[in-house]
Amino acid sequence: MMAGRTTHSQSQRLRRLIPCVLFIVFAVHAVSFALYLLLQSHHPPPNPAEPEPQTHERLRAPSSQKPWPRLPSLLPWTADPSLPPRSCEAYFGNGFSRRVDILPEGRGGWFRCHHSETLGSSICEGARVRLDPALVAMSRGGEPIGQVMGRAEEEELPRYEPGALEVEGVAAGRTGPLLEPGFLDAYVPADGIGMHTMRALLDSARVVPPGELHCSQWVEEPTLLVTRFEYANLFHTITDWYSAYVSSRVTNLPDRPNVVFVDGHCKAPLEQTWEALFSNVAYVKNFSGPVCFRHAVLSPLGYETALFKGLSESFSCEGASARSLREKPDPQKTARLSEFGEMIIASFGLLDDGIVSSKTSDGLNVLFVRREDYLAHPRHSGKVESRLSNEQEVFDAVDSWAKGQKCKINVVNGLFAHMSMKEQLRAILEASVVIGAHGAGMTHLVSATRDTKVLEIISSLYRRPHFALISHWKALEYHAINLPGSYASSADVISELRNILKGLGC
Repeated sequence: MMAGRTTHSQSQRLRRLIPCVLFIVFAVHAVSFALYLLLQSHHPPPNPAEPEPQTHERLRAPSSQKPWPRLPSLLPWTADPSLPPRSCEAYFGNGFSRRVDILPEGRGGWFRCHHSETLGSSICEGARVRLDPALVAMSRGGEPIGQVMGRAEEEELPRYEPGALEVEGVAAGRTGPLLEPGFLDAYVPADGIGMHTMRALLDSARVVPPGELHCSQWVEEPTLLVTRFEYANLFHTITDWYSAYVSSRVTNLPDRPNVVFVDGHCKAPLEQTWEALFSNVAYVKNFSGPVCFRHAVLSPLGYETALFKGLSESFSCEGASARSLREKPDPQKTARLSEFGEMIIASFGLLDDGIVSSKTSDGLNVLFVRREDYLAHPRHSGKVESRLSNEQEVFDAVDSWAKGQKCKINVVNGLFAHMSMKEQLRAILEASVVIGAHGAGMTHLVSATRDTKVLEIISSLYRRPHFALISHWKALEYHAINLPGSYASSADVISELRNILKGLGC
């Protein structure tokens, strides 16, 4: 009897417990569903007109983007319309101050340009941009030089058909040509450049409605579209690097962008530095079909940078330390080349936690930058034109003299064509004095430390201001020996070098 009552009592308790359990289960599901709705309200479903990219089609995963290194000379990149057009900072930094919105920002694509009155050029950028390699007539690019010897330069430079560039325009509510008549003359003038490829690419651009941006693949990360001309020459390539760097800063990219070459040049040694400076490098003709970019930036030609324009335009600009300019801004002074030089050396691991290495070698290094034969491009014989007819004689005399001095002087044979870029940069950083005749290798002065002295031997046939200007813009102590021809007196070179070394306590 007692056992029966106990069983009956347990059964009653179980019946009362079941509704409680069901209520708890219902409550948990209700809370879960509410959380789901809340998350959906913060993360709306994707635009049906926007095809999601397949992971394997991306140029690289987002995590592959290189962060910007810490640069001691970095100053803010903020467009400043109040800068005088002829000021140093307008030439080298924040002169891209006129923003022109071509397609307004909206749910789809957008497009705008940042114009510099000073440089007469623009940096343009857009979202949801499509580039079709099939509508770009040129060679494939990236081939070993031995496979394309004799190829004409015209084959390597792009010619665009209408629609080569497309931008999705939702908010604009229009289709057809991207640019209004007269835009290119106002904001991307040819200005004497016979083949202005950025202008031609923009001229081909069209606006398309949602759903018509057909792409074989998407590139998720910000990407620079760059056309190179004299891609194997260090001076001209540094102007391209500088333009790409400035474009990245002006458009406020959070990390170092990818680079896509919109040209058909063959592979050259300087391409390794592009790869070091930026996150990833590709040739547009290497894509299998139309490629779309979430964010594309069109970098101006290297001919439109202050480094190149300084050869033909006169403007007042002196090098100064970033610290002095932080304390007292001066539009006639710049630390931009120092900032850029630090960017280069940081990309090769030669900037130690934001600190430029001091001279670490035993003694004073005198770097003699040499000119030597190398195969530059498919139309090149491999022979370089001598700027100093007795270069070897002068080098040997300087080396012999240095060995007899009380101070320890190391004369470094700067055969850059046979050195890796990292070795070249290390030689520049460790040099107390840099000697050389006019030649592209001297452009490495952009990465020299502020205490470096420069001695340029100038042939009467090559009186060019390139390296005097770079030295001035970097605040480097500059000396020159102007020759009546191309032959230098070794005694004169040693005499000038002796006086420079005296200033270094030797």
